[in-house]
Amino acid sequence: MDRNNFNVLESLPVELIADILGELDLSSLVTTTYVSNRLRAISSEPSLNPWRRPIRRTLHNPDQEYDPALRHLSVRSTVPRNNFVEILSIARANYLLLEASLPHLKDIEWEECFRRRFLPSWAKIKKEGATWKEAFMKVLYRVWHRTSSACTHDEAWTDYLVLNRNGTANQLNGTSRGFDPLAIFEQMRIQNDLMQFQPRIRVVVEFPDVRILAIGVLNKPRTAFGVNHLAKALLHPPGMDGDTAAKLTNLDISSSDESDGEHDHIINIPLSTGASSGARINETYRRLSHPLPAPAYENYPFFTPSGEDLRWLADGDIEESGMQWMWSMMLVAQLIGQNTKPPFGASPLLDLELVDGLSRSHYASLTFEDLKTIAPWIEPTKWIEGAGLGHDE
Repeated sequence: MDRNNFNVLESLPVELIADILGELDLSSLVTTTYVSNRLRAISSEPSLNPWRRPIRRTLHNPDQEYDPALRHLSVRSTVPRNNFVEILSIARANYLLLEASLPHLKDIEWEECFRRRFLPSWAKIKKEGATWKEAFMKVLYRVWHRTSSACTHDEAWTDYLVLNRNGTANQLNGTSRGFDPLAIFEQMRIQNDLMQFQPRIRVVVEFPDVRILAIGVLNKPRTAFGVNHLAKALLHPPGMDGDTAAKLTNLDISSSDESDGEHDHIINIPLSTGASSGARINETYRRLSHPLPAPAYENYPFFTPSGEDLRWLADGDIEESGMQWMWSMMLVAQLIGQNTKPPFGASPLLDLELVDGLSRSHYASLTFEDLKTIAPWIEPTKWIEGAGLGHDE
């Protein structure tokens, strides 16, 4: 930048200068903040925060290559502390553990990082008297360790959920070593005489370290007896099916660059209470922020036009080729490693690749507490821990 351009920049209002600085890449912004006292003061002001957009751009880089300046950004006094909550909530686990310099944050800020990044049930790792930083680092290390090895010492049993066609839900578990959701679901298909139907898998939502998978059976039923209404409500939130989902695609409900991420977007959608009553009520959906979905699902539970949000497949007004989810649906939490990206854009018949192969065999516990957070509109008639009562007969 020559002297004349620099003088012009210095004469602009601080809000405009901050906006211009936000267009720089992270490394360039670090250099620019040391050019003059005024630029240093503007970049250090939390209310202006020109760092937010460069940080978001490098964290959301599809090539997963972070700007080199991100590594030691925490040692720079010109960067407002609130930026590190987002960095710790989104950045890759191995990067935070092995490469980045961690910032000095208050315990309440570490708690915010924990709740924005991890499933709520994982907070049980925090023991009385321990700090939230300790809990955050323990879980982060566990995630990295589990996805880079076959060790299951920290979690010998893996919890999973089953939504039953009779309106109940079960929380069950299996041994973590060799945990195979397809093998478990095959037993469920045998019990329900559904071996003629191939299991179908959908990604419900994805977070920085884990994605929630739904495994079920699609079919065109002759009667409503075997239809799983809970499964449909999970993947097709009431009031957001068909045309409504397409309309929501065009709504600007994602957070803006200037947003601080603390305000949830709310949309009221008319919801039918059932064919028998014919009544109409208003249900409020909130964009999930704790935990914070990955960019491809950032509008969840609303549709995110990312090409990866395939909770339901629609052709005009017809969803799932006219098929419905039948009998029991299994929900599991799959840890995300280097080889767990699903084949988005491929034929839906390839959705078994989501869980097929040793590279995708890392799972964590999923509990009722997590389901109530991820899909609060789901209301089973019974929440049953363990087997029995909730299984389809």
